Amino acid sequence: MAKKEKKEPEKPSTAWQGTYGDMITLMLCFFVMLYDPTEVDVTVLSQMQSALDIQTDAVDSNSTTGGQSLSAGKLADLGNTINSLPATENGKTLGLAKKKAVSLFAPEIHSAKITVSSDERGLVITLASDAFFEPGSAELDINETRDVLIKLSKFFQDSELENRRFRIEGHTDNTPVPSDSIFPSSWELSAARASNVLHYLADFGVDEKKFSIAGYADTRPLFSNDTREGQAYNRRVDIVILDEGHF
Repeated sequence: MAKKEKKEPEKPSTAWQGTYGDMITLMLCFFVMLYDPTEVDVTVLSQMQSALDIQTDAVDSNSTTGGQSLSAGKLADLGNTINSLPATENGKTLGLAKKKAVSLFAPEIHSAKITVSSDERGLVITLASDAFFEPGSAELDINETRDVLIKLSKFFQDSELENRRFRIEGHTDNTPVPSDSIFPSSWELSAARASNVLHYLADFGVDEKKFSIAGYADTRPLFSNDTREGQAYNRRVDIVILDEGHF
């Protein structure tokens, strides 16, 4: 008797894959619509990137440490290890402060007197030295800058920043100070500019005990000093709302 040939089982239908794909696409569109890029805290994002760089360095060096490696990275000298990343609540505070600063100083930002940015230190409000000081001088042109300094002082007294600390950093370009200057070098000039900004902010109501000052001369340029435009950007005073890792 001839054996009956076994029928091969029918292949399962793949019709469901089309419906599943449509559902995933709709969900993706839904979450993209919910995403608001203005709510991203650049400070937290930059520190997360720093943490990832630390992990990448560990992998590249054939390290056997795990994902929570505390290996020294590019920002180790600033205390930015994975364990010191800010809490979500702290990140939200700086994010809201940045939005408020951009709105409050919109006229000054438009006229290039002030810029607002974030980096691993925290929220940075940069004062263009040429708009606040005479060349080679640490004396503020108070008649021209009084209104801006008052706005800055009120901003730093906001209740959302009451537990924050601040640092005022003076910077110069690479042009040596004139031989007849009262300042021996750019170090003293940059520190004096930071100090004078603090004195005026204190006169307008800020608690100077929450502030520190630093003078960096031309050691931390934002752009190349080979052009006049680059030098102009490098002559600045940064007022930093410090992230907790930099207190």
